[in-house]
Amino acid sequence: MNEIGKFLILIGIITIIIGLILMLTGKIPFIGRIPGDIVIERKNFIFYFPLGTSILLSIIISLIFYLLSRK
Repeated sequence: MNEIGKFLILIGIITIIIGLILMLTGKIPFIGRIPGDIVIERKNFIFYFPLGTSILLSIIISLIFYLLSRK
């Protein structure tokens, strides 16, 4: 039961960190506008797909989980 509690606390901390990042993305200039992000702007249409940002966040999160899982 102790391990489940630690896991839930870790998930909560990660959720808080992700929430803070999402709140600050408008204030951090490089997040969402890095090379690899796809932006198509037309007259009445804007398509935005943050491919580069998604890959970067995936690498960072994978590295965090790797470092946390080492014993």
